[in-house]
Amino acid sequence: MIFYVYLIVTKNKNRLISYVGYTNNLKKRVKLHNDSKGAKFTKGRSWKLAYYQTYKTKSVALKQEYKLKKDYNLRSRIKKKYLDNENISSSSL
Repeated sequence: MIFYVYLIVTKNKNRLISYVGYTNNLKKRVKLHNDSKGAKFTKGRSWKLAYYQTYKTKSVALKQEYKLKKDYNLRSRIKKKYLDNENISSSSL
């Protein structure tokens, strides 16, 4: 079975807020967050997937999830990269 560690983002005023989690069904998990059936923190917001990584075991995925949750510098870099990609795709329309 494959496990995913993911980072989802949402805009709140002029800031990006992020949430980190793990799952074995990424598509379903992001949908649950957007349907306000995910984690309490994510309820009532519209979330977009900014980053994910796959792992072969649940224990490795949980360790990596913990590291990503605590590494605010890495989370900031991921959010910045996400914003840069969003600006490129919206300006090319």
